[in-house]
Amino acid sequence: MKNKLGLTALLAVSALVLTGCIASTNSTTPEPIGPVATGAPAGFEKYYEQVIKFENCGERIFCADIEVPMNWDDPSSDPIVIATSYRQANKKDPLGFVLFNPGGPGASGYDWVLESSEFLGTKKLRENFNILGFDPRGVGRSSAVSCLTDAENDEFLYGVSGFELGSDEDLAAARASIKEFGEKCLEGTGELLAHVDTVSAAKDMDVLRAVLGQQKLNYLGYSYGSLLGTTYANLFPDRVGQFVLDGAIDPTVSDEQQTLFQIEAFEKALRAFLDSCEQFSDCPFTGFVEGDLQTIKEFFLELETKPLPTESGRELTIWAAVTGLIMPLYSESYWPYLATAFDTALNNGQGDFFLLLADQYNDRAEDGTYSTNILDANYAISCLDSRASTNIFSMKRQNNALIEAAPTLGRYWQFGALRCESWPFEVKQPPASYAATGAPTILVVGTTGDPATPYAQAQALAGEILDDAFLLTYNGEGHTVYGQQVMCVDNVVDKFFMTGDLPTKDPDC
Repeated sequence: MKNKLGLTALLAVSALVLTGCIASTNSTTPEPIGPVATGAPAGFEKYYEQVIKFENCGERIFCADIEVPMNWDDPSSDPIVIATSYRQANKKDPLGFVLFNPGGPGASGYDWVLESSEFLGTKKLRENFNILGFDPRGVGRSSAVSCLTDAENDEFLYGVSGFELGSDEDLAAARASIKEFGEKCLEGTGELLAHVDTVSAAKDMDVLRAVLGQQKLNYLGYSYGSLLGTTYANLFPDRVGQFVLDGAIDPTVSDEQQTLFQIEAFEKALRAFLDSCEQFSDCPFTGFVEGDLQTIKEFFLELETKPLPTESGRELTIWAAVTGLIMPLYSESYWPYLATAFDTALNNGQGDFFLLLADQYNDRAEDGTYSTNILDANYAISCLDSRASTNIFSMKRQNNALIEAAPTLGRYWQFGALRCESWPFEVKQPPASYAATGAPTILVVGTTGDPATPYAQAQALAGEILDDAFLLTYNGEGHTVYGQQVMCVDNVVDKFFMTGDLPTKDPDC
């Protein structure tokens, strides 16, 4: 069954670019860690009392599976596994652990540490802290959600219905595809599918704190990881250490508002790209932004019915092209690739480069395999956390607002509410507040040109939602910034992790 909602599945996925210096290669196998089991909820003590023996799984990298309950409302529920990996600090006597989440929902912290350990955070962070990544419940190497085959993923993400976009027939096909997707997730995952919500994942984080022997949890969360961190801080304010939330999400906005804010920010990022495109050798645009936006709009409209060929034999469909456009807007460093993609498509009639960008975004290898379950996990987690109204009149009002806010891209965010319409389980009860009353100061980092988590959300989280927070502003483009060699940001965050100290006011980097 074909559908038109492939892109919507991954709107919140973080495409992080973390940079840094190469560290020392000395490695010492750690002794088993004695847990700090105080604060365990009644009936769940066994999870907090686990003694974990990490095993060597790479240069300076150590891995372990940690058990948590499937259902945090039922101590007798079966255990599930949280996969963890950590990079050992350069110093012999580190300051403890920093728990790390790269975003999503659905991105693998385990793999980030395993594959990019020398590029996590900054040199100072890697010198002084063990950095532990984990796959939240439902994700990757942990007890995971499983829905589609690789071929089915292709169809779901890149396929088109064959009907006019937004027509009754197109919406019917989308609804059928979404329903089938949910059914396959339930079939492939079982009972776990009902328990992969963010609140449950935040409770798992407290088990990680305990088995790591930490009285307080230090945390670095990017994008969706900021929501996970905010949720933890609200549940366990007395156990919050140094918390850094980069690319912050406002957890109080509705799904409809979130989508509107995001598409408006992506349209703004597209304008910024076009405004600077002439500096790239492959740029095919005129420098007149309004005219160039019209060219892109017409290009997309034609793709809806006439996909472009590629050398692989696959076609560049409209959904592959939109995903290929979105991917490089996450980071200004990717903009030259976007210029090349437009050049090969507009001037040569070839969709290869756009398709490559889309495949990178979706974790699809050249052989057609998918290296992660990020699509499955993103749907499963998001649909348990919240969902938008699928009343046809509400969706049409939302569609009008999307097109007004983003005349180029808004057309392709329409009817996004359908993604959770027929999900097998109801939404979990969200926290009544995200104030994290009693927690120490939380550092919130926001980028003014962030397309995925607009800067206004960082402002709201730091200024209105959290009881005690400090806003660090980066005036630039891209999604998240700490660890990307912006010294003004890196120095503030590093000092905060090391000492807990913050500037007297936002340095406005």
